[in-house]
Parts: sequence; structure tokens; C-alpha cells
Amino acid sequence: MTITEATQAPTIAQLNDRFRQGDHTLGQVYTTQLVQGLSSKEQQELFRLVRTFDEFTKDNDLWKEHDYGSVEFKGGKYFFKIDYYAPDLIHGSEDPTNTAITTRVMTIMHSSEY
Repeated sequence: MTITEATQAPTIAQLNDRFRQGDHTLGQVYTTQLVQGLSSKEQQELFRLVRTFDEFTKDNDLWKEHDYGSVEFKGGKYFFKIDYYAPDLIHGSEDPTNTAITTRVMTIMHSSEY
């Protein structure tokens, strides 16, 4: 990790937390087939667990960006992952701290879909 990346991590983590907790002006959320197969009520509960997740540790948050986590739900493990794209959603963002040039994309999936 470079000095620039290390100094950017707190800002990226703050933006990722805002996005994960419901500020979808920062990006888009996608779900996989098994998540889509849950009932509406079950999906709402899973999304609530993702929104309220705050168990980031050195083991699951190596870069300290709060961009990945896992939650237990209905006897299974579900992952969420946030990636940083340019607004075209094709290229990676040059600066994930700059919301003008970054679209966050969070994918929520069952662990078996990884």
C-alpha cells in the first residue's frame, strides 16, 4: 500500500459506509440469483444486515476501506463487495475518493456463488 493509498483509505471507508448504509446516490447495488430468489421480506432483512454490518477487522478489511463483509442469514453466509468504477461502469475509477468520477457498485451474493 502506498502512502497515497493509506491516506485515502479513511475517506474511501467513509464513502463506502455511507453507500452501504443506504446513500445510493454514490452507486448501484446488484444481487445474484440466490439473493433474488429470496422472498421480498427475506431480501429486506438481508439488506438490513448488510446496512448495519460494522464488524470490520484486520482479517476482513485488509485495506481499511470497508469494501467487503459477510453476514450470516437463514443458516447461510452472504457476502457484500464494493468496487469502484468510472461513471461508464466499464473502467475502474482513477480516484475512489472523488464522487464526481466514481460510481460504487455493491454486489450481494450467497457464499456459494463466489
